[in-house]
Amino acid sequence: MDLNLAAKVVVVTGGAMGIGAATVRAFVKEGAIATILDIDDAGAELARELGPQASFIRCDVSSAAQVKSAMESICETLGGIDILVNNAGIQTYGNVTDTTEALWDRTLSVNLKSAFLCSKYAIPSMQKRGGGVVINMASVQSFISQAKVASYTNSKTALLGLTRSIAIDYAPLIRCVAVCPGTVDTPMLHWAIKQSPDPDAVLKECYEMHPLKRIARPAEIAAMVTFLASDKAGFVTGQYVRVDGGLGISSGGSKQDG
Repeated sequence: MDLNLAAKVVVVTGGAMGIGAATVRAFVKEGAIATILDIDDAGAELARELGPQASFIRCDVSSAAQVKSAMESICETLGGIDILVNNAGIQTYGNVTDTTEALWDRTLSVNLKSAFLCSKYAIPSMQKRGGGVVINMASVQSFISQAKVASYTNSKTALLGLTRSIAIDYAPLIRCVAVCPGTVDTPMLHWAIKQSPDPDAVLKECYEMHPLKRIARPAEIAAMVTFLASDKAGFVTGQYVRVDGGLGISSGGSKQDG
């Protein structure tokens, strides 16, 4: 499918690895010009690999000063911004009594505040260019949750509200959509399961809890992001799209024959 993204200027936060890196690759394949914002220097390696259509800016996207500087640099170098993918995120653990204030603040800063800041400083450029798209990377845990992820699931749930706010406040020029993945085969997932005493059992459980009996590939999430950012999805705004292998649709119980 030709998504007509050639020469579009795209900013992907957390673009150094995982879903972010797959998203950068997908946009570049479609002919877009992608800038990676990340604190991980793997983003620089990815940009070198992809060539002149990709660049890297080391940026802590929870810092207003750094985000403002990065967006100004992108606009000065590339003329403006057409698409913003707020993908940066961290996985943290704890219930509300175990979670420290510092961990709560850090989780919401990276997962939620960063999307606010990047949108704040990218949207004016989109308006000047006559339109744009903001994609927020939420999660299936915006709807269902596991135990002891209080700060994480709250940050991802709040992204749905931010998505609606942006869609309403900046229509009709700006569209905003949330993408909600299930379990995805990323470095963050493998780090998370290694926190368990039996990582193999946890990974098997991840496969089994999805009706499709597997976890997603990063490229599958990236394909949805690029589609939603394109004019092919031009009538989609303020909504969420679950790319979760059916996670959470079953109430359990045994299957009936027949």
